[in-house]
Amino acid sequence: MFESGTYVATHLDPLDDDQIQPNGVDLTVESLYEQVAPGRITRDGKAVGDRREVDPSDGLYRLDPGAYVLQYGERLRVPDDHVGFVYPRSTLLRNSCMLNTAVWDAGYEGRGEGLLQVGHPIELEPGARVAQFVLAAADHEGRYDGTYHGEG
Repeated sequence: MFESGTYVATHLDPLDDDQIQPNGVDLTVESLYEQVAPGRITRDGKAVGDRREVDPSDGLYRLDPGAYVLQYGERLRVPDDHVGFVYPRSTLLRNSCMLNTAVWDAGYEGRGEGLLQVGHPIELEPGARVAQFVLAAADHEGRYDGTYHGEG
C-alpha cells in the first residue's frame, strides 16, 4: 500500500508545504550534469563516468535534446519497512521529457539522482518541481547499505 503525502513528507528535508501532494512529495531540481566519460559496470564492481555540471543561464537551465543526470534538491530517507519510487511529474511528460529512476531500497538515505531524457528543447528553473517521491509498505529482509548510501 502506498503512503499518504503527509507521511512521505516526514522523510524529506528541506521541504515546502506546497510540495506535499495527496500520494507523495514533489522533488525539485538541485543541479544537472552531463556525463563526459564512459562508466563501467562489471560482475565485480562499477564506476560512474566523469560528469560536467550544467550551469544555468539567466536563472534557467536551457537544455537541448539528450540525457542529463538530475540531482534532487531534497535529502530523503526510506524507512526500514518501505520501498521508495520516483515518478516524473506530468508536466515533464507533456514537454517531451522523461525522468528515469531506480528502486530506492529500505534504509537508503541521501540526495538521489535521476536520468532526465530531453526529447525537445526545454527550460528548467533551479528549484522547479519535476518529480514525485512515493513510499510503499514492503515486506523484506535487510536494508540498503550500498555505495550510494548518504550521497549528495
